[in-house]
Amino acid sequence: MKFSSSRPQPCPALFISAPGSNHGKTTITAALARYHAEQGRKVRVFKSGPDFLDPMILERACGYPVHQLDLWMIGEAECRRLLYEAALEADLILIEGVMGLFDGEPCSADVAKLFSVPALAVIDATGSAQTLGAIAYGLANYRPGIKFAGVLANNVASPRHNEMIMQGMPSGLHYLGGIPRDSRFVLPERHLGLVQAEEVPDLEPRMLAAATAIGSTDLANLPKAVEFASSEQETPPQLLPGICIGVARDTAFSFIYAANLDLLRAMGAKLKFFSPLTDRTLPDVDSIYLPGGYPELHLQTLQDNLAMKAALQTHFQLGKPIYAECGGMLYLLESILDKTGNRGEMVGLLPGHAIMQNRLKGLGYQFAPMPGGVLRSHTFHHSLIETPLVPAAFGERLHNTSEGEAIYRLNRLTASYLHCYFASNPTAAAQLFC
Repeated sequence: MKFSSSRPQPCPALFISAPGSNHGKTTITAALARYHAEQGRKVRVFKSGPDFLDPMILERACGYPVHQLDLWMIGEAECRRLLYEAALEADLILIEGVMGLFDGEPCSADVAKLFSVPALAVIDATGSAQTLGAIAYGLANYRPGIKFAGVLANNVASPRHNEMIMQGMPSGLHYLGGIPRDSRFVLPERHLGLVQAEEVPDLEPRMLAAATAIGSTDLANLPKAVEFASSEQETPPQLLPGICIGVARDTAFSFIYAANLDLLRAMGAKLKFFSPLTDRTLPDVDSIYLPGGYPELHLQTLQDNLAMKAALQTHFQLGKPIYAECGGMLYLLESILDKTGNRGEMVGLLPGHAIMQNRLKGLGYQFAPMPGGVLRSHTFHHSLIETPLVPAAFGERLHNTSEGEAIYRLNRLTASYLHCYFASNPTAAAQLFC
């Protein structure tokens, strides 16, 4: 069944981008969201690209689930639907870009242009002054058709530094102000990106301090409204009526798209959450979903939770479905060896061992051929696995012809490094759990 489009819905909106990574996009987006939320406004935030970690921070900043906007992985129609539904209820929509404004294919600029959302350039001012204006001018004029909201300087060292930045700002470019260099604003990082929101004990005061700084810039004012149009959408098929899915969710297993959970529920599934770190038993479920995360940071705890490992082994032996992505797959192997040489004995449902690496070993979009059809997916990992298990299939890379990630099938267990976006093929997603 389909529902038809409605008249466009206006809502103030801003796309937060930068010349590249590490300019402070997430910090500024979170600060903006928190500042306006503190003014009593309902703020909905989105993340461009397939990232998991930034949305955790942004969700804490705005108080609502943060969904991805990715033109390849989820498609234009789904992006349009998500934005339209947000515009119906929000006072402000913020979209954080990925990497630099023009990096990738499709890139952040494609999203901003397609939905006519003005782009703000956040530029780290460390080590530059007047030249920052040249960088901003290049971003504003590199590609026609992109609305440019202006530039915000980040890590400004002093009032004099701010004056020098303003001196170099070309006429016609809106300088929205500078955020001072302050260690209170900095969000900690590790090998896959930012540290998870739950692991930053002082996240609230960090966000509040950054939000206070936003109040002294022109970003304290709401941006102009953008009209978001709806699009014709199909109602998700009821493929999982009465199916109860156990979803692992804790600091070891947290890389999961909010839209995946939304779709499972929309297809009729009931979700029960559990923690492989702290729970000793599984909830009463038909299927298991083990998302990615950081199992390598919790080797001793996962190893010592013998009861949970036994519960997963029993679930498998009963012939019930298990779907595991990236870190979830590593947990199902016999062991994980971290970068310091520590080994943790894992569940042992999959023969083989994971070995953490110092460098990135997998990155990019891939088509994932699953038993029920092809899902669109993304991979990003710092480990390798050694296993005698023969892959049932391989992912197909979007941008080159080299072999993609292995997809393993063992009875009713499906595992891979790939993080799949379920709405790209609801039928294929449903068959992983029934």
